[in-house]
Amino acid sequence: MLTRKQFELLRFINERLKESGVPPSFDEMKEALDLRSKSGIHRLITALEERGFIRRLPNRARAIEVIKLPDFGVSGAGQGRRGFTPSVIEGHLGKVRPPSPIGSDDDSDRSVAVPVMGRIAAGTPIEALQTRSHTISVPPDMLGAGEHYALEVRGDSMVEAGILDGDMALIQKNDNANTGDIVVALIDEEEATLKRFRRRGASIALEPANQAYEVRILPPNRVRIQGKLIGLYRKY
Repeated sequence: MLTRKQFELLRFINERLKESGVPPSFDEMKEALDLRSKSGIHRLITALEERGFIRRLPNRARAIEVIKLPDFGVSGAGQGRRGFTPSVIEGHLGKVRPPSPIGSDDDSDRSVAVPVMGRIAAGTPIEALQTRSHTISVPPDMLGAGEHYALEVRGDSMVEAGILDGDMALIQKNDNANTGDIVVALIDEEEATLKRFRRRGASIALEPANQAYEVRILPPNRVRIQGKLIGLYRKY
């Protein structure tokens, strides 16, 4: 499944190849997708290549070949500028059941199946995936009310908060945050990151927990909260 931006870029490249036989330049792609920098195009191109939709031909400038087009859902398609919205799968996945009556045979050794929705950056920004790859079983007492999903952490920008590369972040689905919360933040509708949330006057600060990384100060219209960190799963 592709994000909306990935699909838009793939469609633009494919249409340009059909029209002229030559793929668009990175500047043309940036302008067509209304992105602020070519680094966003580089990330989208890499994501499309990793998913097998395009191929970059070596030793040739601007040489991109479209291998296939998606034949099923595009994440966020038809939903305007909603971007990355990890949605818990319908049913009981990610939802905590009410406690069983005391003494019930079904008294709660039961775990909750939480969908893993891809990866989240805690370091160099990467795109969060929107395809459920599998589920993990989580004890109910690790979860609060509402819906939940999990994301695999990539990067080391939150190590001083005890969040390590490869950890599984348990996220409570939410679009609001309080100062000090560690959140999944969507920036410019195209990159998602795990950072500590703070308000600074009329701006939003996304703070790393690693002195090697800088705080990002952004206007509110460039940041959308996708959930709050409520726990971590780690394999040893």
